[in-house]
Amino acid sequence: MAAKTTPGKITRKPAKTPKPAAPPRSKTKTKSKPWTTAEIEEVFRRFHKAEPEPRGELQHINPYTLLVAVVLSAQATDAGVNKATPALFAAADTPAKMVALGEAKVRDFIKTIGLFRTKARNVIALSERLIAEHGGMVPPLREALEALPGVGRKTANVVLNIAFGEPTIAVDTHIFRIGNRTGLAPGKTPFDVESKLLEVVPDHYKRHAHHWLILHGRYVCVARRPLCEGCLIADLCKWPGKTVQQ
Repeated sequence: MAAKTTPGKITRKPAKTPKPAAPPRSKTKTKSKPWTTAEIEEVFRRFHKAEPEPRGELQHINPYTLLVAVVLSAQATDAGVNKATPALFAAADTPAKMVALGEAKVRDFIKTIGLFRTKARNVIALSERLIAEHGGMVPPLREALEALPGVGRKTANVVLNIAFGEPTIAVDTHIFRIGNRTGLAPGKTPFDVESKLLEVVPDHYKRHAHHWLILHGRYVCVARRPLCEGCLIADLCKWPGKTVQQ
């Protein structure tokens, strides 16, 4: 039998006690502890001990072929460039020989490399400029290098470092990632990271710092899943997400 209800009377549920409001979330990201001078010195001491004379992986014969190889490596891998350049450099290892070879043949040699049409055009143009303005030689000056077609600051830094022994640091995607991930040289642009590295890297390690950092980023501190368990500097690294804690 159904229960009787009183006409006109509304049954109300007891009001719920409101939950206290959650405290507002802080918009400030947790910053890692800054590196000390002693820690930075130790990082590069270990890199030096592991590989005292690091070398770039782009194959070249002389400063000119190095310049060409670096220009070709933009938005491409060193391995991909190295597959194309031996035949190219066998045919033309000087600006004069490259100009004589011609843009169409240069394209044929480098067609496996991304943006090969634009790069072939730049290789011929920079070779002509070297002949006209520098006697067919690669200039050891940043301003002169950056004035060449297809050459930017990073390319100039690589050439100055490898061909002329200058303590420059060319910030590629690997070094940019390491600088920001580890907190060693944080920056929003490659130039920011480069400037910070030049500020903090000890002078006696600057000559090879570029190669140590690139190789570390290419084979250990990789983008997707860094190999922290095999990292020489894992105990010093300031990255909160590292996969080993020491």
